Amino acid sequence: MKNLISCNLASYGKYRETAWEHLPKLGITHVELPLPAPEEVIAVQAKLAQYGLACATLQAPCPLGEEEVVEKFETALDIATQMGVKVIFVSVKAGETPREIVFERLRRIGDRAAPRGIRLALETHPDLCHNGEVAAETMRGVDHPNVGLNFDTANIYFYNQGMDAVTELKKILPHVVSVHLKDTNGGYRTWYFPTLGEGVVDFPEIFRLLNGQGFYGPFTLELEGIGGEKLTLEQQQARVAQSVEYLRQIGV
Repeated sequence: MKNLISCNLASYGKYRETAWEHLPKLGITHVELPLPAPEEVIAVQAKLAQYGLACATLQAPCPLGEEEVVEKFETALDIATQMGVKVIFVSVKAGETPREIVFERLRRIGDRAAPRGIRLALETHPDLCHNGEVAAETMRGVDHPNVGLNFDTANIYFYNQGMDAVTELKKILPHVVSVHLKDTNGGYRTWYFPTLGEGVVDFPEIFRLLNGQGFYGPFTLELEGIGGEKLTLEQQQARVAQSVEYLRQIGV
């Protein structure tokens, strides 16, 4: 089965508007988008159609510390349903809210997502999912088939010391419902996310493990760049193009 490769438009930095026309030239036909406002959905869908693109994942806020988060998230579920999107990416944090309350709120969102065939993808962020052990504990606590994980290949290094992406992925394989493809020099809290293939992430093994689990995407390019750099439009587009070419070279 062919992997579904997508791209977060933020991979184009300040030139993100050029992504719409550039991605199809690279053979990429899926994107990750921020959740549009209800009144913007039709326009976003028209723009996707104009460029021959489809939305693979939506990014939506999910403030678990708020009592009304479950009801508020209904809007995201409605929009995803309208757009035909089956995975909603969320960056969640427990903070001072007790874990049992956080897990219960996620379960209730999962209950509302299930009839729509939608799954939540919890990002590799503190304090619920920043490494394999913590993310596995969160999955055990939530215990809902429609609440899974977004595995970010570089965030393992950014938020942890002495860990690697392959080892941490093995701890959570059954729970992965989306992936952010991001390379890194491996530095802790170091903003260094270059072109795919130029860092330490073992992408061939990442794909081998996930494909072996029956997961074929969405794998979403998230090229967040290197701290302090100032790329031209041509350089920014080249980074995306070279990352796509790298994925072709490793046969994924």
